[in-house]
Amino acid sequence: MIILGIDPGSRATGYGVIDQQGNRLLHQDNGVIITRSETPLAERLAQIYNQLEALIQQFSPDAVAVEQVFVAKNPASALKLGHARGIALLAGVKAGLPVAEYTALQVKSAVVGYGRAAKSQVQQMTRTLLALPEIAQEDAADALAVAICHAHSHQLTDKINHRQER
Repeated sequence: MIILGIDPGSRATGYGVIDQQGNRLLHQDNGVIITRSETPLAERLAQIYNQLEALIQQFSPDAVAVEQVFVAKNPASALKLGHARGIALLAGVKAGLPVAEYTALQVKSAVVGYGRAAKSQVQQMTRTLLALPEIAQEDAADALAVAICHAHSHQLTDKINHRQER
């Protein structure tokens, strides 16, 4: 199963693509969609959407996993992050893909084993779990972590559903 993980942001949207083959997780790609803060928000959102759409066409994922954004410091920033998150959800749905959402706590727990882990720990664990030659940029590592979380959660959900069918 190919999973596109997304860490949404209005200025930097991280993405990570992994291929789950049984218990193995194989790195396909990762990066960051960068927009300029002086560009109007609507144009930045269109840029994010277009680049996510291109990634979906390029990698043909079976699922999209998006991090739920929680920012309590600045309401204006939280709203912009919410817009970017909406664009990420829209890109997956418009492509006809199942879209899952995970909190930062869920993602960190799945990848590091501790929900309050530091960003550096997430970066190091994504490198280890995916056998990357170097640590991914912070937003890209977060997106890879979201994809890893979905891979683990999806397997667990499948096992639970299989047991309930018996």
